[in-house]
Amino acid sequence: MTQQTDIQCRVRMLDHLVLTVTNIPRTVRFYTQVLGMRGEQFETSNGDRRWALNYGRAKINLHQKGREFDPKAETPTPGSADLCFLSEAPIEAWIRHLTIHQVEIEEGPVQRAGATGPLMSVYIRDPDRNLIEVSVQRDPDRSI
Repeated sequence: MTQQTDIQCRVRMLDHLVLTVTNIPRTVRFYTQVLGMRGEQFETSNGDRRWALNYGRAKINLHQKGREFDPKAETPTPGSADLCFLSEAPIEAWIRHLTIHQVEIEEGPVQRAGATGPLMSVYIRDPDRNLIEVSVQRDPDRSI
């Protein structure tokens, strides 16, 4: 009985996370233009309008600093996140793309160990200075 309960009570993937930000329109612009996410407004069950950033099979809900929705993190703080996103595009394409958008690469390309295996990553900052890692699954036999 214990083994069956253990299997049933395990999380399997992240559905969404929440970022507290200082300026929602600026955040939406960055994540849509630079990272290719899709900005979307949605209505909550109590009629509030909120913003989300959709990508793949997950999303990031946005809270405006000082006007967070309950329940919320104990200490919602802009700039406190460290996020890693996987991409299918080669890291060289990301470097060109980030240069075009005048986004400074803080570090990289560098090899990292991700949850899915070896990664090649670049690190950038979003408008609130959250650390954003853009990664590509790496062929272990390739240097970059």
